[in-house]
Amino acid sequence: MSIDILKAGGVPVMQTRIKEYRARYSMTQEDLAKATGVRRETIVFLEQGKYSPSLKLAHDVAKNLHAKIDDLFVFDDEQPEPETPESRVVLED
Repeated sequence: MSIDILKAGGVPVMQTRIKEYRARYSMTQEDLAKATGVRRETIVFLEQGKYSPSLKLAHDVAKNLHAKIDDLFVFDDEQPEPETPESRVVLED
């Protein structure tokens, strides 16, 4: 199973399984892009974790892959890493 991780600020936010589902249906990135009404680069960026989709785009991708949004985009349930002194922000008056 291949899961790519979308990141925000270096912290995993959600995982995408688009590539895995495309393979199930022998779809190329171009096939999915045409069916979804976006450019192939958009699918590439989704798969590489460089782009977080709008709800509409997530819905359209899921529909074209015969999947639920929850199956394609999985939020990372891991706890955040412990705070270190270097990561603390001190606010002064």
